Amino acid sequence: MARTVAQGFVRNFLGNAPGWYKLAIVGFLLLNPIVMHTLGPVVAGWLLVIEFIFTLAMALKCYPLQPGGLLALEAVFLGLTTAGAVKSEVEHAFEVLLLLIFMVAGIYFMKDLLLYVFTKLLVRVRNKILLSLLFSFIAAVLSAFLDALTVTAVVISIGVGFYSIYHKVASGKHFDHDHDHQDDQLVHDQNREDLENFRLFLRGLLMHAAVGTALGGVCTLVGEPQNIIIAQSAGWGFIEFFFRMAPVSMPVLAVGLMTVVVVEYAGWFGYGGKLPANVRKILEDYDKVEDEKRTPREVASLAAQAGVGIWLVVALIFHLGSVGLIGLSVIVLATVLTGIIEEHRIGHAFEEALPFTALLVVFFAIVAVINDQQLFGPIINRVLELEGQTQIAAFYMANGVLSMISDNVFVATIYIREVADALADGRITRDQFDMLAIAINTGTNIPSVATPNGQAAFLFLLTSALAPLIRLSYMRMVIMALPYTITMSITGLLMTYYLLQPMTDRMYEMGLIHHAEAGPVAQPSEGHH
Repeated sequence: MARTVAQGFVRNFLGNAPGWYKLAIVGFLLLNPIVMHTLGPVVAGWLLVIEFIFTLAMALKCYPLQPGGLLALEAVFLGLTTAGAVKSEVEHAFEVLLLLIFMVAGIYFMKDLLLYVFTKLLVRVRNKILLSLLFSFIAAVLSAFLDALTVTAVVISIGVGFYSIYHKVASGKHFDHDHDHQDDQLVHDQNREDLENFRLFLRGLLMHAAVGTALGGVCTLVGEPQNIIIAQSAGWGFIEFFFRMAPVSMPVLAVGLMTVVVVEYAGWFGYGGKLPANVRKILEDYDKVEDEKRTPREVASLAAQAGVGIWLVVALIFHLGSVGLIGLSVIVLATVLTGIIEEHRIGHAFEEALPFTALLVVFFAIVAVINDQQLFGPIINRVLELEGQTQIAAFYMANGVLSMISDNVFVATIYIREVADALADGRITRDQFDMLAIAINTGTNIPSVATPNGQAAFLFLLTSALAPLIRLSYMRMVIMALPYTITMSITGLLMTYYLLQPMTDRMYEMGLIHHAEAGPVAQPSEGHH
């Protein structure tokens, strides 16, 4: 019995993660105290950071919250940081946590409207290049005002829905029949080629949309979680943040959309798949059936969601409140106007964001270690010795490379804190800080499309129920992201080096942005200037 219970503990540890992964985490936990007491806290701190990045890079093997949380707990017990320091980091990013908790949940209650829009696009736009452009552009616009994870979730829902519809009909069943769309043995032989082509079509469309969330996410302070951390440190509101990023984000958006056209036209990197005629006919028939079934109450619900969406955009643009509280207002308005008043139905809205919110707190624990042990100080000082555009471009590249292998929120949090400290210590001017903040934001948002590790939306897509259905593996995603990685990253670097400073100077002259007062950067409670 004892041996059985012991085996149960071993098997329960990190659940279904591979055995080698479990051994690696145990090895880390045993190694860290030894390194701490033999080589000192700085070496132990660096080892901890590398181990944590490992858990992020291996997110497909095990969600990073659990192994990363173990490392963070050990760091506190070893004295590499304190519980008070972690709490301070969390308080500093309180607005980000509110964003994730309330904004993501708020958009959950607008999913029906988003599903309706994307569904009509998929059924009615016959030109694949135009359809791909629209999916990417609309995903970009939505991500600029909503949340990249939620937009990706909507696109995934559409993909699963349409895949299951065709799979059901291709197996000889009707729309209202029960069916297991994961079992290809049920598909009739004459429909197998169409099924493979449909998978090719969906893979391309979903990747275009996922990249679109990155294109829009870099533009505004609500596009990605790290944006609001950077905006708070700099004291920028919604409009100023947009204009600050525009010299880099707008050219990258244009190049990203041009990349859509090129890869679809040429059929490179796994793109170019067309929607088979038989599949289109089935999806059109299904859409007609759904339109006929839609009740007046459901139509009213869609109209209400559109109205709440307008409120959201207006509230963000005119900064009518903190972003998290605007998200809460969306929850209240959307549930009131769509009749969702049951507690258990409201609770489902929070399921998507809370795991990542918890992971973000673990991020901040590792950031507290970096801050307390001053791990990045020498690196930052070395980069700060560079001058002008070279310094800005170096920050862009450093953030970009790290974000490819790690998580962009984690990387941005570290770098913006170090740069804020450099400003507080008088090592850089306020104008330098502003330029470096832009480089950090664009560096973490743009090159991070290279792998699912860097972009939460990409990881969300890869770990979704849809990925195995359309045969979207890790390496296939990396290959399909490659043309975007190359074109967008190079464009961002060139704009950062050549265009950012002159365009910023021009915006100062036009009054679109304003010089901040000299001195320390704004604290989170100070809002925007």
